[in-house]
Amino acid sequence: MNFIKKNWKGVLLCLMIAIPSWILGKIFPIVGGPVFAILLGMVITLLVSDKSALQSGITFVSKKILQYAVILLGFGMNLSVILQTGKQSLPIILATITTSLVVAWVLHKILHVPGKISTLIGVGSSICGGSAIAATADDEEVAQSISVIFFFNMLAALFFPMLGTVLGFSQTSGEAFGIFAGTAVNDTSSVTAAASTWDSMYNLGSATLDKAVTVKLTRTLAIIPITLVLAFLRTRMEQTDHNKVDFKKIFPMFILYFIIASIITTIAVNFGVPAAVFNPLKTLSKFFIVLAMSAIGLNTNIVKLVKTGAKPLLLGFSCWIGITCMSLLMQHVLGLW
Repeated sequence: MNFIKKNWKGVLLCLMIAIPSWILGKIFPIVGGPVFAILLGMVITLLVSDKSALQSGITFVSKKILQYAVILLGFGMNLSVILQTGKQSLPIILATITTSLVVAWVLHKILHVPGKISTLIGVGSSICGGSAIAATADDEEVAQSISVIFFFNMLAALFFPMLGTVLGFSQTSGEAFGIFAGTAVNDTSSVTAAASTWDSMYNLGSATLDKAVTVKLTRTLAIIPITLVLAFLRTRMEQTDHNKVDFKKIFPMFILYFIIASIITTIAVNFGVPAAVFNPLKTLSKFFIVLAMSAIGLNTNIVKLVKTGAKPLLLGFSCWIGITCMSLLMQHVLGLW
């Protein structure tokens, strides 16, 4: 009961954005529901002066509902596909992570960006929005770094589908663009937004979305050791009790549930259950993504971001461009595009 009392206003606002965005996405598939939800959320958040009564519900939708969407995507995905995709995308994942870390370190030295912020932006850009490293950082540092990362995530979600068309990615298969979105965009929300938009543009069902999310989750699993090492190093250097690493915060448990959902699907299909049985769950997953995007839009304050300073923005931009170029180069080298 307390959960409903605390969250209902924010959840209701997200629904009021998500439902028309879902409808608009059906009418204008070239744009897609997730992009409409992000844009509407970004406009509405500028008009709402006080979000204190709404923030708890908005945060719940942006975090938990998105995770539920990813878990539901696991239903209807065969485990062998997940393993194959992970193996195929691993070289690209390692190359993009290395590129972002090197760029962040070099610009940290050149621009004299504070070490903690440059680490958060560098690791966050290449891994998972900085959420894991944020477990050992101060709130102000996290807020500034995440704002920078999310800004470029929004740009990726809005412009990568157009970039994919210009670059000549296959419009009959979601494989090439799915790998690109899964390796070049760091946050799950923006990965799903870009991939869903590509699916809508070329009537691919959820082929691109399935591919992109699988690559993204493989990427998240691949960097857990890096995240843990960095978190422990920071804790050891600071030698303070309040900065102890909380493994539950670092490890993204929803990935395990996604894999479990895929195992259930694989077993069911092998026993003769039609794959179409899982279609309603995949449709619900897509709506949850639009719902989560409305919350992401509401949490993105562009005016506040610009005021935080030019150097972190330049660092984030450089990491973003480096990751994008490396992802495209590796795909070309490996013959995937």
